[in-house]
Amino acid sequence: MDPHRRARVTRSEAGGSRWEVATRELPAGLRAHVRGLLGYSEAAALPCLRREFPLPQVVVIIEFGPPIRVHDGDGTPSRYAGGFVAGLNDCWTETGHDGAQAGIQLNLTPLGARLVFGVALSELAGRVVHLDDLLPRAHRGLAERLAARPDWDDRFDMVESFIAARLAEARLEVGTVAWACRRIEASAGAVDIGRLASELGYSGKHLIALFRDRVGVPPKLLARLVRFDHLVRRLKWGPQTTWAALAAEFGFADQAHLTREIRGFTGVTPTDARALLGDLTFG
Repeated sequence: MDPHRRARVTRSEAGGSRWEVATRELPAGLRAHVRGLLGYSEAAALPCLRREFPLPQVVVIIEFGPPIRVHDGDGTPSRYAGGFVAGLNDCWTETGHDGAQAGIQLNLTPLGARLVFGVALSELAGRVVHLDDLLPRAHRGLAERLAARPDWDDRFDMVESFIAARLAEARLEVGTVAWACRRIEASAGAVDIGRLASELGYSGKHLIALFRDRVGVPPKLLARLVRFDHLVRRLKWGPQTTWAALAAEFGFADQAHLTREIRGFTGVTPTDARALLGDLTFG
């Protein structure tokens, strides 16, 4: 194996929890469709509840340990033994466990998820679905096979092979929406959607229909999620600055607009959202 592609494992301990996180550089052929791939295990002295923020990605959790709880908008918990897929959403999600969790988190681009799972992403938008319900018969039981592998590199090899095989089998044309998504990402969500439709020669209605199938949400909501994603990364890794300066930097009308957007996506104030960023699992 290329030594640059070996898994990097970090271990940490804080607040009564012990973490192990494994990451590895993605092969070039998958980078257009995969935003991130990591392995994780956590042991905590007490039950844990976390608030996950919405981002422009489809999250796939493949679980080796006890299934975590995923809470719906009313706070009702559900468990998905073996793992689940969470489609694009415009609202936060709360997840919890009773003291232990382990598995692999795969963050797919929306188009990557459309190709890998072969279903219209409108069926996943705002929903959490059991992983096995979306896998072809030949790939069901993926969690059990991964858990039996001896180390993170073997597990990553299996996940990457699964993704590559599904992409090779896909026959859906996604070039037009891929071009539009690249424009939205390049502008950090600031692109004019009406102009984008005109450049493609489509009506706004037709572009929205394409996005609902290939992405799961209309292009305007994707643009908002992309802008929020850029803001989150700025808050996590950029220099400290004022909320007014951030509003101007990311194209919000004013600080009040930025505050409304953060509250809508996270359910908390901007200051509280910043404090929660260090505890995100689905990032």
